[in-house]
Amino acid sequence: MTLAQTNAQALTPRRAGQSQTAAIAVTTGKLPLPVVLYLVAVVLPIGFSLGPLALNLLRVLLLILVLPLLGQLLAGKYGRIFPTDILFLGHILWATVALTVNNPTLVVQQIGSVGVEFIGGYLMGRAYIRTPQDFIALCRMLAILVCCTFPLALFETLTGRPLLLEAIRKLPGITTAAFNVQEGRMGLERVQLGFAHPIHYGLFCAVAFSLTFIGLQDVLRTSTRLITSAVVGLCGFLALSSGALLALALQIGLISWAWVFRKMQRRWLLLLAAFMVAYVVIDILSNRTPIQVFMSYATFSAHTAYWRGIIFEWGMKSVWAHPLLGIGLNDWVRPWYMYSGSMDNFWLVMAVRYGIPGFLILVVGYLPPLWRIGWRDFSADALMMQLRRAWMFSFMGLTFTLTTVHVWTNIYSFVFFMFGAGMWMITFQPTALQPDDTGALDDKLRPDIPAGRMRYSRFPIKPRPDHIRGQAAKR
Repeated sequence: MTLAQTNAQALTPRRAGQSQTAAIAVTTGKLPLPVVLYLVAVVLPIGFSLGPLALNLLRVLLLILVLPLLGQLLAGKYGRIFPTDILFLGHILWATVALTVNNPTLVVQQIGSVGVEFIGGYLMGRAYIRTPQDFIALCRMLAILVCCTFPLALFETLTGRPLLLEAIRKLPGITTAAFNVQEGRMGLERVQLGFAHPIHYGLFCAVAFSLTFIGLQDVLRTSTRLITSAVVGLCGFLALSSGALLALALQIGLISWAWVFRKMQRRWLLLLAAFMVAYVVIDILSNRTPIQVFMSYATFSAHTAYWRGIIFEWGMKSVWAHPLLGIGLNDWVRPWYMYSGSMDNFWLVMAVRYGIPGFLILVVGYLPPLWRIGWRDFSADALMMQLRRAWMFSFMGLTFTLTTVHVWTNIYSFVFFMFGAGMWMITFQPTALQPDDTGALDDKLRPDIPAGRMRYSRFPIKPRPDHIRGQAAKR
């Protein structure tokens, strides 16, 4: 079912023999039902108790699907097996070993919840988002979900009342996320909506920003897309979280860089070089490490920056004191005046809990796909350039932000769902259009596609008769 499309535009060769970028009509596929249920379960914190088990909609869905999806993945039903697939499984296995040593009475409970959320979320994205149409439908669904939360978020930031949580709590036999009362900022209350923490709501919206602004570029009218993106960004802002604002700021910065240097072929190498130079300069001129400087500017207040600096310092002491298996769920050693055991750094938490091997297995599975997808040549395919950029910008912002926040429960699963939802870009073969000797555009990969038909469609395209192809080539 076509949800949106734009008119095809003419292609203008840059120079003879060079691969062209096509401005094509775009269709969205129908988002698979399990993905729709998954996203709704991420946003709706509906839980219940089954004997000693604490379950919610998300965990129930993933418990049902995780083993079938894993079996089909290993059987090659979702394309070839990537090293990341194995490494992510290895991360959970290592976490199981670490918890068995450190917290033997909690290992089943912890791995049964965290393991299912992590692997289940990744497998959902890996299995069900495998084409450009699927990805566009996902971008559209996320934009709709965030916009639907806007009235609730606006009410909560003005009154401090989380209407969604209040409504769910009134249902008999149902549990939900605890009210997370945080100090207001800038005269507004921080919006939690239905997540465990306002930071999580902000990250959910921040992830959807580039996917809306860039991913839906040829799906929505320009005015609709701009308004929708503004609403998504405003929802992320209403969390009043430095982590969410950092993710949004980084994405806006990357979008601006791409536009300003759009005529420069190696603009991303230039940006990478600029970051490396900045890192070296800060390391030389500052009496703090570049990471500490970065964290000091990625917060709302000097007090928060100072606090996070102490967390990083003492967290690393814990890592070096327990490098192999970490400390599991045990409390980490910190100064006496640190009354809270919260550690606002996802990557640091992985190293502290599961040791250096557990951290490295996760990172080695995480970073190479970002690098491979980021450096693939999609210059001949306008749609793939657009979708790759949307996903990469979203994860560039998210990856940096995870150094200043920790994620757990629903948003933890969602992060790796979105990661899995981009893995298809590693092997996807773009459709290239090139001009022939007469200057006409000839489809070298799919000569049976009629001129003017939509290249990305889930409906089969019937081949043209040979005499019609010949006429088209002569025009």
